Amino acid sequence: MSLPKRVLGRTGLEVTQLGYGAMEARGERIWRGRPCSDEQARTILNAVLDAGINFIDTANDYGKSELYIGRYLAARRAEFHVATKCGCHVVFAGDRDETPHVWTRDNLRRNIADSLLKMQTPRVDILQLHNPPADVCEKAGLVDVLKELCDAGATRFIGCSSTSPHLATYIGWGVFDAFQIPYSALERRHENLITRAAEAGAGVIIRGGVARGEPGAGLGAADRWARFERAGLDELREPGESRTAFLLRFTLAHPHCHTTIVGTLNPAHLRENVEAALKGPLAADVYRDAKKRLDAIGETPEP
Repeated sequence: MSLPKRVLGRTGLEVTQLGYGAMEARGERIWRGRPCSDEQARTILNAVLDAGINFIDTANDYGKSELYIGRYLAARRAEFHVATKCGCHVVFAGDRDETPHVWTRDNLRRNIADSLLKMQTPRVDILQLHNPPADVCEKAGLVDVLKELCDAGATRFIGCSSTSPHLATYIGWGVFDAFQIPYSALERRHENLITRAAEAGAGVIIRGGVARGEPGAGLGAADRWARFERAGLDELREPGESRTAFLLRFTLAHPHCHTTIVGTLNPAHLRENVEAALKGPLAADVYRDAKKRLDAIGETPEP
């Protein structure tokens, strides 16, 4: 059985609804998580494609992530679509990296040149701004830079990773082909904005769709996952279904989730994610019930 696919908005790209977030495959430097060895990166990246996933998201400041994609997947480039991000800047500080953003034309062009070199590809499928404030984006003319890069063939489409309050402004501009937006049952803030983005014709890439996984099995925060129990979502799980799998199927149930990027270094967790995605989104009545329960504890979306 193949993973279900959706069309990523006006890009026309047919992507698996379960994508892969390659931030975890970032090498040995410790930044927001755990280090990754070369062998772990080779194993998980090839396992992703072997599982049938055809959408990978990365960024220029995700350590060795792009380098690993090039090193281990260049020969399989025809099997997947890749999205990366720009505006990135890395400062080495002791045993970890600091990653401030620099919103200039020169830095965006440097980012994509570096990304293409590392990933051993002539172009990416989507080049995304890495969450700049809308006023900074407008003042620096960043959209014009992305359009230049698109015209030059460095990317097929342009996108923006964003959050409220800037996301609504970006949707209104009507210039981005895709948006990357955080969403899950435990972070419903952008639920309605996801719908607005899709109705405007943009592709929707959801991040945080499993809230980093249930604590213990995954890396999720205990305080965030406490909402799962407070809302009584355990009562809605199918027999033998993990909380993480339920959360993934909740995310997939959003009618405008074109793909959700779930990162892991653990092949067993990848298999579990694939199995959950193959089961498909939650049934409509279960999805409605889950949202009512979450509403009751104050886990509600913005208007």
